[in-house]
Amino acid sequence: MRPVNLLPEQHRARASSGKAGGAYVVLGVLAALVVMLMVYALSANQVNSRKTDEAKVAQEAQRLEAQTASLNHFGDFAQVKQARLTSVRELAGGRFDWERFMRELSLVLPRGSWIKDVDASATGVAAASGPAAGQPSGQPSAKLTGCTPKQSETARLMVRLRRMHRVDDVALKESAQEAAGGAATLANCGKLYAFDLTVSFLAAPPEGAGESKRVPASLGGGS
Repeated sequence: MRPVNLLPEQHRARASSGKAGGAYVVLGVLAALVVMLMVYALSANQVNSRKTDEAKVAQEAQRLEAQTASLNHFGDFAQVKQARLTSVRELAGGRFDWERFMRELSLVLPRGSWIKDVDASATGVAAASGPAAGQPSGQPSAKLTGCTPKQSETARLMVRLRRMHRVDDVALKESAQEAAGGAATLANCGKLYAFDLTVSFLAAPPEGAGESKRVPASLGGGS
């Protein structure tokens, strides 16, 4: 006999048609697509953010380069100022009161003596004369040649020269009678004694050191 189901239609068990499994597959695929889209969006946002940051960094670098270039002018001014200060210091260090030296020299010469030639330098002995023995390089100096009646007058002249303003040392190279002899002239000592000596001076003191500019009374200056 054929079995008969007496349950109402709405209470009867329904046979599986296989469509539910397909729906789950579709939902899974959609979920995977959504996740992939989210990952792509996040990656794209990160890339855009990094590009924006790189652009900002590049702009900041350009701004700093422009600022540095504008400050280079101040650096150039500072270098020019330093170079000028150095030049002024060198000039100040090389100054020498040659006028005072000549005034004092005219007062210390013994009677009957005269100077034939003066070769002076504010930075050291002139190249033509060569450095005197024991003289520090760079000191102001003056090479003197002239005539004196006696050897003792040459010694007296050296003693007086050492008492002059800022004199550090007096070195005698030679003092002797010339072989030619004859009458003495301004250029020729004749029978007198010809001397050759070098006077070296102390370096110039700092500006405004209160140094007196008067010739000492012992050398013929005023009181």
